[in-house]
Amino acid sequence: MNTYSMRLRKQSMRILIHFFIICGGLLMIYPVLWMVLSSVKPNTQIFSDPGLIPRAFTLENYVSGWRGFAGVSFGRFFLNSIFISSMAVFANVVACSLAAFAFGRLKFAGKRIMFTIMMLTLMLPAHVTTIPRFVMYHSFGWVNTYVPFVIPRILATEAFFVFLLVQFVRSLPKDLDEAATIDGCGPFGIYIRIIMPLSKPALVTVALFTFLWSWDDFFNQLLFIASTSLFTVPLGLRSFVDATGDANWGAVLAMSTLSVLPCFVLFFSLQKYFVQGIATSGIKG
Repeated sequence: MNTYSMRLRKQSMRILIHFFIICGGLLMIYPVLWMVLSSVKPNTQIFSDPGLIPRAFTLENYVSGWRGFAGVSFGRFFLNSIFISSMAVFANVVACSLAAFAFGRLKFAGKRIMFTIMMLTLMLPAHVTTIPRFVMYHSFGWVNTYVPFVIPRILATEAFFVFLLVQFVRSLPKDLDEAATIDGCGPFGIYIRIIMPLSKPALVTVALFTFLWSWDDFFNQLLFIASTSLFTVPLGLRSFVDATGDANWGAVLAMSTLSVLPCFVLFFSLQKYFVQGIATSGIKG
């Protein structure tokens, strides 16, 4: 009887915990559901009818939103964001993995000091470097181009991703390096043939985070991009709101719904590797 009571108590606790988790999940997903369903409402009903279920259905918001702003379609904004995010992913994966391989496997003078300095940059708020970066990029002629979003990443300036990959590389057996060296592989051969294939979960994690952060980056894109033809999705959404505060909220919600689709598709398609990369990147300190 005592054992049965304990099992019943544990089962009740599990049901209660799952109930609270489901309720919390519904609360968090409610704004997304409201955005998606409000995107098919007429403009006059978006705020007058706060319920989830639309009383009237229309696709005019998607049509007007896709027309874009100042003669530039929203499709162009999507392509611009995809280009920036893809270039950022490529640069981060290559540069950060090379830096992580150097810190995690190679021996060179000043290795610990350089790694410590790199880790210290994580404590530096990004806004502290905003003005110096703008002045420097302006002197280089990089303002109103996509260069500020790619070149710094080629130099492995994302210390968080380098640290993440270093932890993963250190968890890999060094016997593999020794076996590859015996077979005639140099450091670069070990990096290409051993480290990169085995680091796939961590590299997918880096790629996913980089894509999401680049796709959602509003402040830096607002700072360095001025031409409408170069606008990205966040800047395109902002263009629907004018200086007086008036906005085509139907178009904003419709294009916002479309803008989250690439992130959802990418995350759920790579979820297995993402979880594995996060779980295994802290095995060794």
